[in-house]
Amino acid sequence: MLQGKVLVAQGGGPTAVINESMVGAVIESRKFRSVERVYGALHGVRGIINEDFLDLTQETRHNLELVAKTPCSALGSTRDKPDRRYCQEILKVLKAHEIGTFFYIGGNDSSDTLRIVAEEANQDNYPLICIHIPKTIDNDLVINDHTPGYPSAARFVASAFAGVNRDNWALPGVYIGVVMGRHAGFLTASSSLGRRYDDDGPHLIYLPERTFSVDQFLSDVKMTYDRLGRCIVAISEGVHDTSGTPIVVKMAEKVERDQHGNIQLSGTGSLADLMSKIIRERLDVRRVRSDTFGYLQRSYLGVVSDVDQREAREVGEKAVQYAHWDGRNGSVTIHRCGFYACEYKLSPLESVAGKTRFMPDEFINAEGNNVTEAFRYYLRPLLGSGMPDAFRLRVNMVQKILYKDAPPLDKKDV
Repeated sequence: MLQGKVLVAQGGGPTAVINESMVGAVIESRKFRSVERVYGALHGVRGIINEDFLDLTQETRHNLELVAKTPCSALGSTRDKPDRRYCQEILKVLKAHEIGTFFYIGGNDSSDTLRIVAEEANQDNYPLICIHIPKTIDNDLVINDHTPGYPSAARFVASAFAGVNRDNWALPGVYIGVVMGRHAGFLTASSSLGRRYDDDGPHLIYLPERTFSVDQFLSDVKMTYDRLGRCIVAISEGVHDTSGTPIVVKMAEKVERDQHGNIQLSGTGSLADLMSKIIRERLDVRRVRSDTFGYLQRSYLGVVSDVDQREAREVGEKAVQYAHWDGRNGSVTIHRCGFYACEYKLSPLESVAGKTRFMPDEFINAEGNNVTEAFRYYLRPLLGSGMPDAFRLRVNMVQKILYKDAPPLDKKDV
């Protein structure tokens, strides 16, 4: 039963809807008379061990609702990956503040933290309920059909590539867009939802679920460029060779690493620059442009899926309900019903913690350079209502007078 003091924290990369989950958990918790206080930890688990708490019991509902519609983590986040000793310190603080329920909003690392904290609490016979509330733009949590944050990020990526496609048509050349995704390619694959016509880009999509060959990549680009007079590429930052080594490591003279020693893939333009350079040198294409989407895709204000907003709020609410009525630890998981509806379940923490979900084979084409209609069918309802489309003029050419013997305009130019 939900009682005493409740603590809510946010971890990992922010999303456009993570605050919906936080506000859902806070407001739902405050409905129960048995709840004494609802606290929010500033900057995730680091805020817990530093005892940096906000009393969200004193926050107005009106302001909470405004915060819910605001992207990024309102409580702040952290990239700390707690080991068992770190989790013991977390439990020490929770005990001192008499926290009875701990809601942690995050990805697979956050669920693993909760698993360890729950084990420590059980070992100490401390009555603590730990509930993981899912979020990640990578969409890589196992058991879940999808995760809050992903649909809005996917909507941004799809919309951005739809715009890039028209730009690239107006001024043809090769364009490369590097999208987040170290191990899973769901977000990069979402670029395909920007297509409306048969020759729309992205024409090539490369995901970390398949090995990446530079030579095959150049062959694919050349074939597309020769056929259409242009080529748009969406590529995951985590593409790698047969040994699992990221392509950016093989090609770059120097790579950045984060505090955990992981290769820094997001927030750098290295892969885009290297791909552009090799196309110019080996394919002799003069107009090559590239972008690294970086942090833009995570929390872009104004490009939010209403489906994502609703479900992010509901997983926060369901976490509280499970804590109160079930009284057990777990991770709230999303399950698809029919063409599109969803239901929620409470899955064991150990079933989700530290595991990574990948793109299913049926979502990737045989050549490994694009996605299938099965993926587009999967993603389309998650993008929400009012998804914009890019249109083009119909080709009603005027008969030439001065140059009537000139060859007709190539179809790829209109």
